[in-house]
Amino acid sequence: MQFDKWFNSQSTLIKAILLLLPFVGWVCECLVRLSVALRTKSVLHIVVFALFLFVGWGWFLGVIDFVYLLLKGHLILAD
Repeated sequence: MQFDKWFNSQSTLIKAILLLLPFVGWVCECLVRLSVALRTKSVLHIVVFALFLFVGWGWFLGVIDFVYLLLKGHLILAD
């Protein structure tokens, strides 16, 4: 699964639009974090994936990720 590489290869505008869409943003974040967790097998990435899976549907974590994406070009702890 290399969804994170596909997501990161998109322009910042496309990534921002995908994150702003209500349900699509949460699904994209979960897929990116799952892809990173499976690729790296890091405990930190697995914990972050679980956090976003259960708590990430709220707007707070999505807003933080959106701002970080605009500043750095990728999601928090998903590089």
